[in-house]
Amino acid sequence: MSSLSGRKRKSQAVGRKRTLKQAENGEDKGHKKASSKLNEEISSDSETENFTEDKSKKQKQDEDEEIEETAQEKKLRLAKLYLEQLRQHEEENAEQDAFENDLIAGRLQEEVLEQKGKLRRLVAKNYLPPDEKDIRVLRGHKLPITCLVISPDDKHIFSASKDFNIIKWDLTSGRKIHTIEGKRKGAEEQQVGHAAHILCMAISSDGKYLASGDRGKLILIWEAATCKYLYKFTGHRDAVSGLSFRKGTHQLYSASHDRSVKVWNVSENAYVETLFGHQDVITGLDSLSRERCVTSGGRDGSVRIWKIAEESQLVFLGHAGSIDCVQLINEEHIISGADDGSIALWGVTKKKPLALVKQAHGVHGDEGLEQPYWICSVAALLNSDVVATGSHDSKMRLWKCGEGFRSLEPLFEIPLIGFVNSLKFSTSGNFLVAGVGQEHRLGRWWRIKEARNGVYIIPLKKVGAQDSGQLQKS
Repeated sequence: MSSLSGRKRKSQAVGRKRTLKQAENGEDKGHKKASSKLNEEISSDSETENFTEDKSKKQKQDEDEEIEETAQEKKLRLAKLYLEQLRQHEEENAEQDAFENDLIAGRLQEEVLEQKGKLRRLVAKNYLPPDEKDIRVLRGHKLPITCLVISPDDKHIFSASKDFNIIKWDLTSGRKIHTIEGKRKGAEEQQVGHAAHILCMAISSDGKYLASGDRGKLILIWEAATCKYLYKFTGHRDAVSGLSFRKGTHQLYSASHDRSVKVWNVSENAYVETLFGHQDVITGLDSLSRERCVTSGGRDGSVRIWKIAEESQLVFLGHAGSIDCVQLINEEHIISGADDGSIALWGVTKKKPLALVKQAHGVHGDEGLEQPYWICSVAALLNSDVVATGSHDSKMRLWKCGEGFRSLEPLFEIPLIGFVNSLKFSTSGNFLVAGVGQEHRLGRWWRIKEARNGVYIIPLKKVGAQDSGQLQKS
């Protein structure tokens, strides 16, 4: 019994020893694992420090290599950079020169074609009818507008009226810049200005001189910039009805109801010569850069081209009524309008019209007694295929010149109440200016009471952003 209990105590003691030994072994293993993990963490930090040190060493080494560039190598590098800049500069200059040469060549080609009368910009297809709300009216004249001109830079408008006054307008703002007042009765000697209805005006192509002519047989010359009076030309025996400066010069052509055409040198304040040929009063005159002008001869039914240097004239017949207005489209083609309601296109090589549109603005009056609306004014966008006509039918019309100027096709109408006594396109072709009155510029046959005497600025809408238009040699 006692031996059995002794063996039992011995086995319990052995078990306790084994348990204690296992616990010690477990602690050793945990300690080893913790030590291993700590060693790993310490090893990772060391690698980061080593990488940073390597990177800084490499940067220092690169800097040392840059510093080690010799003076000769630096000169070579800068020389290569300079040569590269020179090459780029020369290429840019070559491109610019080529562009300028192309531009000059194109401009010279246009000038040659213009001189020959063969320059034609096909722009009619680009125009759209304007909105009525975009049309501006400049009010300042008390009586009907008879004539107007636009300055070459498209910044100013000069308008004249039966009230003897000339007004200079700022086109952008519509503001009145200056008024050249006419002479009052009884004070003609003390005042400078017109003492009769002003029928025509012209401005030189450089914008320096403005000329105006009236029913009192006088031509007055003004400084366009300041509206300062310079001098007057006398010599016509009746009303002065047409004026035009030869493009690029200060040579002035004048036409009169005395059936003559006179030539003046404005810059020298000199008379040059007188030309005769028309059989009735001359109602209109126009010119471009050639030493010639074109006139409309009223009831003699002729349009005439006067060759000044050759002292000769060409006679064109085609209208049935009095030809009241005429305008050059280019050096070779002409548009004219008459009181029989017809408009005609002419070529300088043909004695008959290339195209004739009768009753272009319709007719008025009782049935069986209809009369055509007179053509009061015509205008042409220079060297293009667009022309405009004005009457007193409450509409202004734009027309397209067909191929070879052998037809006139209507583009659209613009509502305008009153007598459209004067029409001018801007140089840019972006707007059209109309001088409107209650009466015809040459008389008082009718009076349209609802009309407003004023200058109408009509913006011409175009399809998208168009360039200068396709060129064609006609």
